[in-house]
Amino acid sequence: MHSPHHHDDDRPVEARVKLITLAAVALPPIALAGAIWLSWGTAFRTTDLVLLLVGYPLTAMGITIGYHRLYTHRSFEASPAVAWTFGILGSMAVQGPLLWWVTTHRRHHQHSDRVEDPHSPHATRRAGVLGWISSFMHAHVGWLFSRGSLGSTARYAPDVASDPRAQAISRWFPLWVILGFAVPAAIGGLVSGTWTGALLGFLWGGIVRMFLVHHITWSVNSVCHIWGAQTYRSGDHSRNNPAMGILAMGEGWHNNHHAFPASARHGLEWWQFDISWVVIRSLAAVGLVDSIRLPGEQRLRDKRIVQAA
Repeated sequence: MHSPHHHDDDRPVEARVKLITLAAVALPPIALAGAIWLSWGTAFRTTDLVLLLVGYPLTAMGITIGYHRLYTHRSFEASPAVAWTFGILGSMAVQGPLLWWVTTHRRHHQHSDRVEDPHSPHATRRAGVLGWISSFMHAHVGWLFSRGSLGSTARYAPDVASDPRAQAISRWFPLWVILGFAVPAAIGGLVSGTWTGALLGFLWGGIVRMFLVHHITWSVNSVCHIWGAQTYRSGDHSRNNPAMGILAMGEGWHNNHHAFPASARHGLEWWQFDISWVVIRSLAAVGLVDSIRLPGEQRLRDKRIVQAA
């Protein structure tokens, strides 16, 4: 039985997305093993390390700044160059076309940790250790293959669906994915002057980079709804998790985000490092970003959970 908000017209789109998702989930571990095998017995090339360490934050922030804070929550306004750049970088992370991602994430917020939440570890929680593991894996990656995981864009994201830039970024998603792999492969090949160098660039700067970004991002759905602290009333199980706060480019301050979804800043305390917020604030300083949305002091006080003495 389809989700009540799932349209028949969406079925071919959902099937295509799930096929791509299956490849994106299954192939990276194999590619990681291949990259390690190719590098075995030789020095891990500086080029490969640089491609991985540069590609990871760029595409991760394509998700956190572009897909999430700009397009999904409209937490700031950006110049066309910034909006295009972060939309394309987010697409290179291979987490689905922009419109699909925005639709899914808004559905998550509207039904957080309830039955219609596409990736809650609590909504369908079963008893026992195996039930806990099943719920965790569903929230982490299993939901991508659940029937009806594609929500209705007309219901959840009509504003983004009518945005010509967002439409174009979504429509050209396959191109951005190809570029995300072709660019590091070309750099690896040019620097080494060999086809092996190109292959290693493709693996470390493309596939392995995608693997890391995927699992850190998915950990916000799973880990950050189970482990961590709740500072603010959010009406769900979202948690602030310091490790994910750093690894996920600031997204791990997840309770803060669910309490104040429109905030461009997720690390609301001075010690909650949020690199995505640092980048947004830096772009604002040079006039490329404006109309930044942040919660006021009164709203922060009103939602703060007062701990018993």
